[in-house]
Amino acid sequence: MTATAHPAVAAAAISADGFPASLVRERARQGAAAVFPDVREYGTSLYGAPGAADMGDLLDRARLVPPVFMPGRLAELVELGREPLYDDVRLRVYLGGFASALPLYVSAFGSTQVASRDLGEAVGRQAGHLGIPMVIGENVVPVNGYRSTASDGLSPLLSRIRAYAEAVGEGMGGVAVQQSTEDADAEVWNQVYSDPGCASLLDSGRLAFELKVGQGAKPGLGGMTVLGEEAAGRVAELYATDAVFPGRGVLRSSAPGTFTEEILRQQIRLMRNNFPRAKVWVKLHPGRDVDLAARTAWEAGADAVTVDGAEGGTGWAPTGFLSHVGLPLGECLNRIGHTPHCLLASGRMWEGSRVLKALALGASGAGLGRAAIIAAAEDTESGLVRLVESIAMELRMLLSALGRYDVESLSREDLWTPAQA
Repeated sequence: MTATAHPAVAAAAISADGFPASLVRERARQGAAAVFPDVREYGTSLYGAPGAADMGDLLDRARLVPPVFMPGRLAELVELGREPLYDDVRLRVYLGGFASALPLYVSAFGSTQVASRDLGEAVGRQAGHLGIPMVIGENVVPVNGYRSTASDGLSPLLSRIRAYAEAVGEGMGGVAVQQSTEDADAEVWNQVYSDPGCASLLDSGRLAFELKVGQGAKPGLGGMTVLGEEAAGRVAELYATDAVFPGRGVLRSSAPGTFTEEILRQQIRLMRNNFPRAKVWVKLHPGRDVDLAARTAWEAGADAVTVDGAEGGTGWAPTGFLSHVGLPLGECLNRIGHTPHCLLASGRMWEGSRVLKALALGASGAGLGRAAIIAAAEDTESGLVRLVESIAMELRMLLSALGRYDVESLSREDLWTPAQA
């Protein structure tokens, strides 16, 4: 029997002082399930912060501002023997030890339903074709296994790697495989490092392992997903499980891992000793000491540090985290500043101006997460390729307008923010 609200409060939605009575009633009906987005959307929707503008994000507030006098354009004119055009802009860069055709990479998505094997393969194939790096997220192996019962024996992780390796051109791109606490228990890096199917990437210096310290959607928490009761039962010994959604699924949560400066240094040293032929990447969540964490990782020998802003994250997370926890990406980049090391940035990247602002703040490359999945789902053959082509054209036009003809020449002076007024 369903309880009926008392008539004195049944009609109240938001009181005069802004108190959200309707949301309180929702929690009274659903309990812990109301802490999350609507579970009926799980597996078909992508999640993340509602928008950087709501957080006063530097990237949204900033404007790209060309100078009047452009000595860089004059130098390019002399070099070319003609007036330079936007298609003279050079976008090839090195990201975490990989040659990349563009200052872009596909950021991590892991074991969520929306990142199915077919969609993961489509992303991998198109990222390889584009010659940009791709990161494979955590928990893929503990949830799906390293091998598979499919006819080709390939799990979602291996199928993504194969699709990428078959499509990427010689000497371009690379694959980074994330590892979380549960991945470490499953010895994911050991298996990938010794797998003959990954040998071509390893032999050509195009394999990296990314240590996951955190992510933008859930700073300080581990990965989360919703599983059916049977699947949840199979992984119950590896993960925390909670029947938050009666009749609709079980919440599965992974351990966030524990880090101090010394633990991070030791982890990176172990990665270098145990996997000497693989690049070392480290992914950070948007914490208040993100600058210290990034410096610690680089000093310990990391080839790349990824910062996931609070607006990043494709995965399942409590709405309170999506809206109220973690620094926006622009503030993370501002705290870290320009550096000679490789700094990768992800968080609501889908068009050229936001990418270029991140690069001007010191990022070496920008990660496409939700945008990559949406584009590949729209067209599994060429959707991501066309999305990236559109961003590349914007980048060339914007850089040319700034009098810059390569990505490395960007600087903080190319940005103006209202706080500077």
